[in-house]
Amino acid sequence: MKTNQERIKTNTLVYPELSFKIMNVLFKVHNMLGSKLQEKYYQRAIEIEFQKQNILFEREKMIPLNYEENSIGRYFIDFVIEDKIALEVKAADYFKRGFTIQVLAYLNSGNFKLGIIANFNSNKVLFKRLINPEYDKKH
Repeated sequence: MKTNQERIKTNTLVYPELSFKIMNVLFKVHNMLGSKLQEKYYQRAIEIEFQKQNILFEREKMIPLNYEENSIGRYFIDFVIEDKIALEVKAADYFKRGFTIQVLAYLNSGNFKLGIIANFNSNKVLFKRLINPEYDKKH
């Protein structure tokens, strides 16, 4: 039986079960590969692990960017998991402010509630969970 603190924590997280599965994949990949590789190698390993664990995902999902009715560009999100969560993989020295801005733009344009930025260039996986502030206004 869960304690009150465990219930509160689970209830305040967005997509807690799916988030937990994703984080397990990220930790496993980092444990296997370490912290000195390029992003593309972590992405490939994450893709393999998602497939092994039967986690539904799209890799490099294209999201159109529109102004009124006109296409002005497009985004490519590293991973979209179960049409719910945008995952952006990084291998940088630190979290840059631009990473957060980038993922928030993905969330808004793709209409996702949750985004995760995972940075592998450290002795452990560093991550940020971002909630789309516009999501509830659209739903």
